[in-house]
Amino acid sequence: MTDTGGMRGTPVPGDEEWRLFRGDGEERHVALPPAPPWRRFPRTTRATERPYLIGGKEADVVSAALHLRRPLLVTGHPGTGKSSLAHAIARELCLGTVLTWPVNSRSTVQDALYLYDAVGRLRESNLTRAGDEPGLGIGSYVRLGPLGTALLPTARPRVLLVDELDKGDLDLPNDLLTVFEEGEFEIPELARLPDSQTTVAVMTFDAGARAELVRGQVRCEEFPIVVITSNGEREFPPAFLRRCIRLDLPDPDEDKLRAIVTAHLGEAEVAGMDELMAAFLNRRARGELATDQLLNAVFLRMGGVSLDADGLLDAVLHQLGGTV
Repeated sequence: MTDTGGMRGTPVPGDEEWRLFRGDGEERHVALPPAPPWRRFPRTTRATERPYLIGGKEADVVSAALHLRRPLLVTGHPGTGKSSLAHAIARELCLGTVLTWPVNSRSTVQDALYLYDAVGRLRESNLTRAGDEPGLGIGSYVRLGPLGTALLPTARPRVLLVDELDKGDLDLPNDLLTVFEEGEFEIPELARLPDSQTTVAVMTFDAGARAELVRGQVRCEEFPIVVITSNGEREFPPAFLRRCIRLDLPDPDEDKLRAIVTAHLGEAEVAGMDELMAAFLNRRARGELATDQLLNAVFLRMGGVSLDADGLLDAVLHQLGGTV
């Protein structure tokens, strides 16, 4: 097995080089080929520099949300670019790194605002009283979450991605309303400190960064650009929807799919993908598929993988709905 470099080879009849694992129990040392561009780690800014393809109507909805300073609620099938939209906005408007809050069934607004390590603080207090070591200060035990960091007073707003809000608790959207309307919150653990500790420097969601808070108050100067994604798994309360600008991203058509493949893998790969494109569009018509599944198929074909092998195309272009 030899490294194929950029994996630009053409499938060769009978070529078994792409089969890294053969299931025969025989030990062999292989040189793993380069990963797809979207699966390379650690993440770098180059991964988000590829053009984000969006229609004019959809771009206008984004602009409306920016003018109104309202959260943008983005819906659409998996793979339509909901989460990537936040990064595209931040890059195009030069607003820095996106603050990401991935929502799950245990997520709370409290955790997104800040975390306080009460156990660590108590341990420090005991050690300080015993004279064993100097104290770090309460600020070392308070860390702002992605939402709390987004609400810090800055001259230009930050972009906050609330990813898959529909996976959260039923009350989570309503819990966000007060924060979205007021644009501020208080950290009680800091607000009740004595006058000698009016200003405390706390950790933020940005690695290695700190922010000075007075009396535990966080109050934004520019409301953050909030992008909320949803896969449509449940409905949101009317009061929450009233405060959002809605954007539904459509499934990309064939021309847009070709443009997406070109942006990720290069112009040379588009010419030879007609068969895969036809298979993708045919299967998507029968059920839900994501755009990155097409990218996976094209990338494998680039590396000389025979997708005609039994079950391989089905494994790559499998339906996203239903039971597994």
